[in-house]
Amino acid sequence: MIASIPSPSFNSIDIGPFSLNLYGLMIAIGVVAAVWLFGRRLEERHIGTRDDASSIAIWAVLAGVIGARLYHVATDWDLFADDLGRIPQIWKGGLGIPGGLLFGVPVGLYFARKRGIPLAAAATCAAPAIPLAQAIGRWGNYFNQELYGRPTDLPWGLEIDNPPAIYEVGTTFHPTFLYESLWSLGLCLLLLWIDKKFRPAPGQLFVMYVIGYGIGRFWVEGLRIDRADEFAGLRFNQWVAAVAVVGGLVLLAWMRRHPIAEPVIDAPLDDDVLDGVNDRANDAFDDDPLNDDVFDDDSLGDEAGDRIAEEPTERPGADPGT
Repeated sequence: MIASIPSPSFNSIDIGPFSLNLYGLMIAIGVVAAVWLFGRRLEERHIGTRDDASSIAIWAVLAGVIGARLYHVATDWDLFADDLGRIPQIWKGGLGIPGGLLFGVPVGLYFARKRGIPLAAAATCAAPAIPLAQAIGRWGNYFNQELYGRPTDLPWGLEIDNPPAIYEVGTTFHPTFLYESLWSLGLCLLLLWIDKKFRPAPGQLFVMYVIGYGIGRFWVEGLRIDRADEFAGLRFNQWVAAVAVVGGLVLLAWMRRHPIAEPVIDAPLDDDVLDGVNDRANDAFDDDPLNDDVFDDDSLGDEAGDRIAEEPTERPGADPGT
């Protein structure tokens, strides 16, 4: 083997009396990055703030972690049937992304609605943020040396300290964590580009995420060698991914025929626009000779600009509650 990816020699960092698990740390970093991107997109659309994103994320992430763990336990029940105490030990790995999405997304949308953010628009803002979190969080599997693929002689093969006994010492494996991480990062960038270039109707970008993630998960799952239930030659998660892709394509086709309109936004003018309005108002007063004998300062010009700035600017669209 000319080259390979070495296994990490540790999966935690000791800080004084505390031990920081790197699996959990990578998930946490992914969440922080996703919340930042979600909040930024809310503000760009004038439908929310970064504080809204943080408040929504608290509940969505909590629900997502619970759902992801329950999904893993349900699909690998044999690992927990004789030791129920292992169920809450999420720091040892074992979070199923489909379960996280199934629980986390509805909870996130519920709290977005409570904060007055239209559901479809909130989903659009979250669409590229979710794969960003996945791209970072997948590196937790690297530190746990888990969820790798079948043996390979490729130069980026992954070394494993304690591989299954059926493999010879020195065998390297497909780094499926890396494949899914790169796929998720590429999906995040692609969704951002699609949103900027084509501005799909609210909600459609999230469906595109589901389709894109399903395609990537299907082929990556096919490389993995960890134990999993199989049906008709496909792993259970491959069937889940296939259903997500087909269902997403059908839903996207329907949404394109029946698009949800952009919400009407009462967006305040920013400081630069406000200064420009005030300047133009002052110039108008200065250029009118009739004002020279009546007004001796620019105060009314500023007041006129402020009144103009207070008028809401509307963007065409549908009911904000859509």
